Amino acid sequence: MIDRTQIKNNKEEVPWEHYLEQFQDINPAAAAAHCRIPYDEETKEFTVELLGVTYQVHFPDFAVRTEETGFAALRDLTSAKILVIRYLIEGTYFPAGGKYLTFRESPWGEVYHVQFSGRCLSRLAFGFGYKLPVFAEAMRTLGGERVSTGDEGYRFELMPGFTLQFILWGADDEFQPSSQILFSDNIPLSFSAEDLVVMAEIALTTLQQPAQRLEKKERMEAGK
Repeated sequence: MIDRTQIKNNKEEVPWEHYLEQFQDINPAAAAAHCRIPYDEETKEFTVELLGVTYQVHFPDFAVRTEETGFAALRDLTSAKILVIRYLIEGTYFPAGGKYLTFRESPWGEVYHVQFSGRCLSRLAFGFGYKLPVFAEAMRTLGGERVSTGDEGYRFELMPGFTLQFILWGADDEFQPSSQILFSDNIPLSFSAEDLVVMAEIALTTLQQPAQRLEKKERMEAGK
């Protein structure tokens, strides 16, 4: 009998070149309409917004350019490129209904929950659960909006129309930190459970950038 908790992320087993070949065969105008991502026929570029950064993605070679000079997920992370290229190849945009879902509540979420917990929930809890002020300030630099859940919780856009929530409960004398990640209810309609793992990881990696700058600033100020 298959141990479903040990199923690997299939996207990581498929080389980037495989998705690029599929991308080159799409109708870019049709993909733009399905995904609600602007496409310019003259420049042959999609305009993709990911975690507050705007990118121009050229068709058919998926060359990415952006004016962002610091860390830029779609330019710097292969996982982000695969997430977006898969969406353009296979995805369809569905409007959000106003609710948020846990990973477990998404289709196949139970199958991948062990993987999601280790790669995302634990990373969020232990990466930021002992430094809630840094987490809060880093979230605000990414345009996050405070929510009432948790000791610190923020709502932010992954891409236009697709929203996540990162929620933290800090450590105390009796309990270790814990976390929850919620997805707007349209995300499981447009992405697979595997994609949800990847998008949470991309957001966490992006969040680390301002957090590291803030921690460095604090150390420098403490050393004065």
